[in-house]
Order: sequence, then structure tokens, then C-alpha cells
Amino acid sequence: MKTILNFFKKIINPARNEAEADAAPAISAPAVRIYARAEHNISRSQISENALKVLYRLQKSGFQAYLVGGCVRDLLLGREPKDFDVVTDADPEQIRKIFRNCRIIGRRFRLAHVHFGREIIEVATFRGAGDAQDDKQVLNKEGRLLRDNVYGTIEEDVWRRDFTVNALYYNIKDFSVVDYTGGMDDHKTGTLRLIGDPETRFREDPVRMLRAVRFAVKLGFNLDTACERPIHDLAELLYGIPAARLYDEALKLFLSGYALQTFEMLRHYGLFQILFPDTESSLAVEEDGFPKLFLIKALENSDNRIAEGKTVTAYFLWSAFLWEPVAIRAKEKIARGMAESMAYQEAANEVISRQNTSTSLPRHITMSMREVWTLQPKFNMRIGSRPSRLLTHPRFRAAYDFLVLRAETGGADPEVAAWWGQYQAADETEQRKMTRPPRGAQVGKAKRKRTYRKKTASQDKGI
Repeated sequence: MKTILNFFKKIINPARNEAEADAAPAISAPAVRIYARAEHNISRSQISENALKVLYRLQKSGFQAYLVGGCVRDLLLGREPKDFDVVTDADPEQIRKIFRNCRIIGRRFRLAHVHFGREIIEVATFRGAGDAQDDKQVLNKEGRLLRDNVYGTIEEDVWRRDFTVNALYYNIKDFSVVDYTGGMDDHKTGTLRLIGDPETRFREDPVRMLRAVRFAVKLGFNLDTACERPIHDLAELLYGIPAARLYDEALKLFLSGYALQTFEMLRHYGLFQILFPDTESSLAVEEDGFPKLFLIKALENSDNRIAEGKTVTAYFLWSAFLWEPVAIRAKEKIARGMAESMAYQEAANEVISRQNTSTSLPRHITMSMREVWTLQPKFNMRIGSRPSRLLTHPRFRAAYDFLVLRAETGGADPEVAAWWGQYQAADETEQRKMTRPPRGAQVGKAKRKRTYRKKTASQDKGI
């Protein structure tokens, strides 16, 4: 218990040195509150059968087993969890011996993944206090955890979690909910509260600032004042996070059905500029018009599609985020005499290269983004065979939707978008009429005038 209290003291006041800590009065650990089955709304019928198999088998093997985190939070809110996470006092190797369908993953945090076809149940070992750094727990000079494989008890594990509403444990042994941090009360009041000192917790893992925004928007909760206060000052810590990890976090932020609210909240706290620096610069130029209207419309459409059960592609949304920086650079190149198609290609390369330093984009995403962008100028070519060729392009539909979005927000000619809508719906005869050049117009290259030389007598004879 002394180890637990020492760790809790460090979270509450990270600046206090050892001498001050020894002289200070002891901080008493909050009393655990156990909510019996009759005091909460979680039922086993709502829990994945495979998650129940993992819980029961761990218990049968003599280990503790709990559901924890987002799945417990969502069940209490009456929502269907996306996945189910299990925590136990068995270490990863012991878990692997129990489950033949288990794989150990991760270096920063070692986890066990138990596979049931397409469903994966993630099983973590209780994390310990980790008072001293060693090869199992490594922090950098900013206080960020680079590796954390110190194992402990449930009483220690709870203090390593981020928010109180994510630190509730569902005990399969008696179907109770175990609460060490007041998470159940925060559920009732709709408060998102960090466990421990917010600045210390954000320094341990700056991505928690993004998670705070995501959970607040997703759950409709209010950020606790102590939690939101340091975000503005600590936002730049995200520059130290690998770009690949920030891309994964950005997907969660913007592809969960709350993209517009998330965008506004990220900008409010100064976090959006870390993820999309070029986009933030372009928004600052025309705050009240295009491109902000364009981006807002793109985010609204994305949220509406998800609400209707339709798919949303990352490349389309990222194309919208970065379109204005691409368009600005392309126009500059065109003004210097570069051909339009080449200008857009080079602008796309430059913008994507810069964006990759912030959120590393997979190659298949960037290829699709380039196609959506470089097809935009081609929509102005509506005479001859070019429209029929453009119609067969694999990325035509996405590029057309992008054009419509631009036209609706003042970034493209509405007449051009309407023409393409009509052209798609027309039959082949009507399409030929629509692409026929106006009378008297010359289409294509002028034929080269042939000149003939009078053959000499020797050439005529083949000599």
C-alpha cells in the first residue's frame, strides 16, 4: 500500500522533491467504492461472448479478470462498445499459456491479443506504480513514457489510467463495478476528469490531450477545468510524438461521426495546427469565408454519412483538409508560367511531403488524394472525347463529389458541377450532343498543310 501512496503523491504534485514529500503529511488513498449488480445497468447479455470466454477462463485458471476502460464506460451510457478490453493479474506469458489463440504484441506496452476469428479481445496485465526507472519503464526528458511494462495490482493499475470514466472495472466474479477514482459520479455529471495532476499526465503522454477532446465530443461531456487549463501551454509537446501515431489518432478524431465538433474544439485548444499546420495557415487568411466554409461542409457531410450508416474514406477527408494549401501553391506555379496539370501535381507533392512530417500518411491514401486533386481542373474540359474518358476514371466519383462540395461553398463554378451531374445521368446520344463543339468552333489541332515538290526525271524513274 505504501508503494501505491508514494506513486499517487507523485501524480498529485510532481514538482515536490523527495525531502518535501517526506516532510509532507501522508495523502490517504481514496476509498474504493463497489457498485453491486443491482446498482448499475451492465448486463452480461450486452458483453461479447468471446470477451466472456476470456474472463471466465482467466478466472478458472486462478487469476483476477475484469472488463475495463471504454467498454465499461459505453455500457454504462447504454451504448454498444466497439471492442472489449480485459485486464488481469496474469502476465503476458501466463496469458499465452492459457490461450492457444493468443499473440503478444507491443513494446511500449506489452499486451496479449486473443483471436476469435475477426474479433480480438485485448488482455493487459495490471500495471504497477513504477517508482524507479529501469529497462521496464523508460521516460524521456519531457517526462513522456517511452516504455512501461511494470506490472502490479489493480490498486496500482487504476492510477495509471487516464480519465476517471475510463477507470471503472467490471468484475466477472460477482458482476460488480469497482470504482477507485469517482468515475461513476463523473458519469452522472458528464465530466471528463484526468486522474492525478493534469500537467504530469499530459507530459507522460501528450496524446492524452487529443484523447481528451475526442472523448469530450464523443460522450457529450464537459472537460474538467483543471484538465483543460494546461492544454494550450502543452500543445507543442505533440511535436515529439511519431507522425504515424498522430495519423492513427487523427483517424479516430475525424472518422467517428463527430468530425465538425472535433475540428472546432481542436482549434479552440491550439491542437489542430499541430496536426494540420498548412491547413491552419490557410484558415487564418480567410477566417469567415472559403476555405473554412468548404472544410465545414466536408466535415458535416462526413458526419451525416456516418450517421446514415454509410462509409467515409480517410483520403476524401484528408483531401478536403489539404485542398486549399494545394490550390494556393498550384495558382502560384501557374502564375509563373507552369502548365496547369503540372502545377497541381507539383503542389500536391509539396503539400503531402510537408503533411507527412505531422501525420504520416499511408501511400494508398496519398495516391488517392493526388487523383482527387489533379482531376479538379479536368472538369472544365467538356468538349470532345475528354468527358467520356474522365467518366471512366476509377476516382471519378470521389473527384466529382469533391467538385460539388467546392461549388456549394464558392470554390468552383456551380454551372460546371451541374453540367457534370447532367452528363452522368444522360444516355450515350445525349452525352455526344452535350460534348459537341459549338458551331464554327475549331476543335483539335489544325491539320498540317502538305507541300509537294515536283519530282525530277531521275526520281520518277526510281534512280
